[in-house]
Amino acid sequence: MSGTPALAHTREELAGLLAAARGAHRRVGFVPTMGALHEGHASLMARARAEVGDGPVVVSVFVNPLQFGAGEDLDRYPRTLDADLEICAREGVDIVLAPSVEEVYPGWPEQREPEVTVEPGPLATVLEGRVRPGHFRGVLVVVAKLFGLVRPDVAVFGEKDYQQLVLVRRMVTDLCMGVDVVGAETCREPDGLALSSRNRYLDESQRLEAVYLSRALRAAQETAGYGPAVALDSARAELRQAKAVDLDYLVLTTPDLRELPAVVPAGTEARILVAARLGTTRLIDNLPLVLGTAREER
Repeated sequence: MSGTPALAHTREELAGLLAAARGAHRRVGFVPTMGALHEGHASLMARARAEVGDGPVVVSVFVNPLQFGAGEDLDRYPRTLDADLEICAREGVDIVLAPSVEEVYPGWPEQREPEVTVEPGPLATVLEGRVRPGHFRGVLVVVAKLFGLVRPDVAVFGEKDYQQLVLVRRMVTDLCMGVDVVGAETCREPDGLALSSRNRYLDESQRLEAVYLSRALRAAQETAGYGPAVALDSARAELRQAKAVDLDYLVLTTPDLRELPAVVPAGTEARILVAARLGTTRLIDNLPLVLGTAREER
């Protein structure tokens, strides 16, 4: 499949478009999105193409109401389907699935909660889950539904939403879904800010200060050889320079988001994650790092 992507609004349309590819036993790649696509999403599409070769790449564009809490930006979340289709065409996407809420959640809006859902477990109650109760339940429900509709062999998720990536992998493993979940490196602006659909909400001064999030992570990465305490102190020092950054959390964890052991052997892989508000806009970011020693001092 190639050229302008075919647009499917219903599960029947999607099934028809995928039938020929499945008959040819080609691998199906999938990139789930909420639209408002940017170059970060484009990189996920390119990764999906690399994973499946001449198999079809499917992109979903669906703003999922179940993952938005009270007071969050569901209503103002940008809907830009025409522009999204242009990016998908440029990246060689074969099928774009853009379903209605009623298509994904039969009975909506009278029945706003599915009777059968996915319980994300204790990891969904920390970090983003602590600030956004129920968010990851909504994420996993819609991802499970989309996996059921698309039945992909490979699904690509960005590492910027790292907790989401970890939870999706856990769901796929625990529920034996048979999908290869690939994490793609975060795309960034030239100054280091992670690409995000929410960056458009920043005013000029907030945009200048937002870069301190990625600077903090880089500082931790560069000093990780001296141990976790030094890495965190380096990150905090960067953040203290930003007057408009309202820090939510800055944490250092294992790659699967567990607590680091009290003694950290040299060469231990870890993840540093940050979340903060600039005005009314909440941004997240993270980076991998390797802790070079069990000592926590220089």
